[in-house]
Amino acid sequence: MKPIDTFSYELGAADCFCEMVRAGVKRLALAHPCDSPQERDQYLPYFEELCRKYGVKLYVEDEAFLTDLFPLSLNQGKYNALFYQEGSALQEYLALKGEKKAALAQGTYGQARRDIAWRFGKLLSYTDEGIQRLLESNTEKE
Repeated sequence: MKPIDTFSYELGAADCFCEMVRAGVKRLALAHPCDSPQERDQYLPYFEELCRKYGVKLYVEDEAFLTDLFPLSLNQGKYNALFYQEGSALQEYLALKGEKKAALAQGTYGQARRDIAWRFGKLLSYTDEGIQRLLESNTEKE
């Protein structure tokens, strides 16, 4: 079997995510997280081309959104790119991040964390069962 380099694999995944966003299967999609902005930025010209190809938009994320939906080690200190078609999807994402930040500042994140993670999963167009499975299987929470 011919080996596939990581860059090409992750770019192929981004292509698939852009196609899913364009088709309305996903409202918001995340590229693979990168360890540094420099690593992520090498993908950006390709991501921009994919966005033109599929008619979707790109948001460059420098502050990872950490929720109980995904293991902490997957996103903590990472850099990402998001794909979306409707501005409302990006606004909802940014509002969720703001809601978490406010809850942390007010000391109420303990009560809100499951709801925030759940709504993030819905924004990513996951099923209720899929969200439940991710939340239950995540052993690396903040």
